[in-house]
Amino acid sequence: MTTVAASWLPLSPGERSVAIEVLGHGPLSRTELARRLGLSQGSLTRLTKPLIESGLLIEVPEAGAPAGLRQGRPSQPLDVVAESRSFLGFKITTDMIYGVVTTLRSDIVARLDRPLPTHDPDEVADLLAAMTAELALRHPALAGIGIGVGGFVRDRSLVGESPFLQWRDVPLAALVEERTGLPVVVENDVAGLVEAETWFGAGRGLDRFVVLTIGAGIGYGLVLGGRRVPCAEEDRGFGRHWIVDPNGPLTPDGERGSAVSLLATHNIRYQIRAATGRDLTYEEILTLATQGEPMAARVIGEAARALGTLVAQIANFAMPQKILLAGEGVGLIDAAGETVWETVRANRHPLAAAVALETKVSDFHDWARGAAVLAIQMLVLGAVEA
Repeated sequence: MTTVAASWLPLSPGERSVAIEVLGHGPLSRTELARRLGLSQGSLTRLTKPLIESGLLIEVPEAGAPAGLRQGRPSQPLDVVAESRSFLGFKITTDMIYGVVTTLRSDIVARLDRPLPTHDPDEVADLLAAMTAELALRHPALAGIGIGVGGFVRDRSLVGESPFLQWRDVPLAALVEERTGLPVVVENDVAGLVEAETWFGAGRGLDRFVVLTIGAGIGYGLVLGGRRVPCAEEDRGFGRHWIVDPNGPLTPDGERGSAVSLLATHNIRYQIRAATGRDLTYEEILTLATQGEPMAARVIGEAARALGTLVAQIANFAMPQKILLAGEGVGLIDAAGETVWETVRANRHPLAAAVALETKVSDFHDWARGAAVLAIQMLVLGAVEA
């Protein structure tokens, strides 16, 4: 079953700059928009007119103004029509596909999850198409699809390498486009999360911003000048080579004391299982650590020191205004936050500014939302630069 993409007026570079500004910071008056973009009122009027006519922007009442009272066009704020189009975001894991539908402002309005019984690319594409068709019944104004995968993605379309799915050179975007009729963008899942937080979340309006994720793996994203910095090594297992404790446990590749060996949830579980014979969940290990169980406390303490070292290194070298710690492993902060902060302070100059660290417990729908933001950028704003 194919779905017809909701049409959208193509944007010129000038119109795109207006749309990006309103989307990220609106509602904004024309006066404020002109100031932010360095435009005359005449130029701004020329750029905003087609955006209003196309339904992308709308005039909204001034905050605090009585209903029905207009203060004149120059002060009449402009905002995006968030519900005018819907976007699909999918996060693919080893055994599940998590899907969301979002508005133009990335608010999640629907969720749909399905088990992933196979990693065969064609069958995965079939399942994504079936989920799209099901969601399209309730949300017909679909403008595009974003897909996040753990792995290396080329040209926002081809999965060059995904160890979790055991894929190499899979043209996932083309496979899903053929089945749905919708434009598709594919990207590394951490990159999608970073874009979502930069545009709509913790990094909104910041010049220098970092996202560090801990969970099944270690993810890192850097934002400079308000834009994500892409890198060729994105999610190619760099955490295995980020040594934080030369005397720590071995990685699967034989490297000792890496971020992955100390912080990845499956490796924390492995350390407990090897030492005690008990197969515990990550949450159970955190609970035992807070209760003072010796082995759990030792493993979680090592993980906390590793996390503190990473945070300090990031702060020392990237000098971000904020670090967002996200992922399914952030419960480590609740269980051993004091150790994390002691380690951060030990690895920072005594006169250094305090590290602005924000934590966010992210489920897989947050990762899917990040993929939807990639679709918003590609389809509405034309922001597809890798």
